[in-house]
Amino acid sequence: MSPPVFLAGTDALERDTVVLDGPEGRHAAAVRRLRPGERVDLTDGAGLLAECVVTAADRASLTLDVLARHREPPPAPRLVVVQALPKGDRGELAVEVMTEAGVDMIVPWAADRCVTRWRPERRDKALGRWRATAREAGKQARRGRLPEIPDLASTEDVAARIAAASLALVLHEGAEAPLSAVRPPAEGDIVLVVGPEGGITDAELDRFAAAGGRPARLGPTVLRTSTAGVAAASVLLAATGRW
Repeated sequence: MSPPVFLAGTDALERDTVVLDGPEGRHAAAVRRLRPGERVDLTDGAGLLAECVVTAADRASLTLDVLARHREPPPAPRLVVVQALPKGDRGELAVEVMTEAGVDMIVPWAADRCVTRWRPERRDKALGRWRATAREAGKQARRGRLPEIPDLASTEDVAARIAAASLALVLHEGAEAPLSAVRPPAEGDIVLVVGPEGGITDAELDRFAAAGGRPARLGPTVLRTSTAGVAAASVLLAATGRW
């Protein structure tokens, strides 16, 4: 079984001895009950991973010696999923499974037909839940690079991402081209747009098409918005050779 992963600052990981304290240290010491001699990996979430061994433990922290360091190069191509806001806690589910699969950026999108709305007074809290979910899922998946989760995007923001991408795909059940037939680029961003429960409007489809987005069909069935992203990401990650 691979060692557990915890988050630490980049500066700390450059040292030969690391003290893991705060919430990560308390979880490692009090919940996981890690003890001297056990192996632990620490990452800054931006590609630096340190292989460590526990040398001391108390109730709220661990002291670890660094055995080796690895720098994970930036992914190529980078997979960006634009996720329309799902209902209830399905947004966190979508973030969790896409993080585990290896998506590099998850962009929350306020699509026209979204049932859920992030009101200004609640936006920071909702965004914080997505980011916390990505952190925990990234540790569970032993990722050295956590996915980026930027601020809530408008349709115009999404169109700008599409225009700048090496390849942009919009999932739509009415598309003629299957996602499995797409040949992804070797570099740059692949932007994948996942619509809301009520579907993407004609106006949104037209805007994305004008920016360079291509409609693609995932399969013969219609998936929930919270699961369509990870299914499509799996197809693309396999096609790029990253899987």
